[in-house]
Amino acid sequence: MQNRAAIAKKKFGQNFLRDEAVLAEIIQSMPDTPYRIAEIGPGLGDLTKYLVDVKSVTAFEVDTDLCKHLEHHFADAIATNALTLRCGDVLEHWKSELLDEPYDLVANLPYYIATNIILKALADPACRNLLVMIQREVAEKFSAAPGERAFGALSVIAQSVGEARIVLHVPPTAFEPAPKVDSAVLLIQKTANRNDAEFEEMLRIAFAQPRKTLYKNLTARYDGKTLDQAYETLGLERSVRPHQLSTSDYHRLYTLLH
Repeated sequence: MQNRAAIAKKKFGQNFLRDEAVLAEIIQSMPDTPYRIAEIGPGLGDLTKYLVDVKSVTAFEVDTDLCKHLEHHFADAIATNALTLRCGDVLEHWKSELLDEPYDLVANLPYYIATNIILKALADPACRNLLVMIQREVAEKFSAAPGERAFGALSVIAQSVGEARIVLHVPPTAFEPAPKVDSAVLLIQKTANRNDAEFEEMLRIAFAQPRKTLYKNLTARYDGKTLDQAYETLGLERSVRPHQLSTSDYHRLYTLLH
């Protein structure tokens, strides 16, 4: 399996990470914990080969052809239980918890499902930390600080359950085939779990039209009197934009509106 570009399947969003320096940096950036690792989309095993050297790994691969390759290439690791390979769609395995024990998610995620995977991990009480390679634009949305243009609902959700930061920027040339976008390695260290659907619905409304004022967006759900009282309590101007509030401001606003 040397011709990676020929192996890659567009329907699975496959771009194989081949840069050894980037792989080494991912390993060095892993949180120092005793937890098992869950890897989603191991592909050809480029990251997996490093992970199994340091921790026990459960890997989920949807591509049956790559599953056969992994079963052969990692036969020894599978025999010693250093690697548990689960073939199939990870979302079908994933109920409330992906694993029945605490784990850290370390993966080069397929871009087309990256946001969904991260949100599920943030809600999963068994998941303690996430170190994931994703599209740079998405990583910036999860890690943006209040006041930055990228700050949005994903930023608030991530900051509500822990600390999110980008640890590494990765160019397209690190992959084969090369994606059309830049990538980044995102680290989220959790202190809580995502579990408030009503709060997230308010965020969806708040950031529905980022160029409009927050007040204007919120009128789609809340009446003017309720909003005026909340704004007065928080000392907010009607002209404030959605990205200008802090995560704590959004929690206080939610409490007042509900």
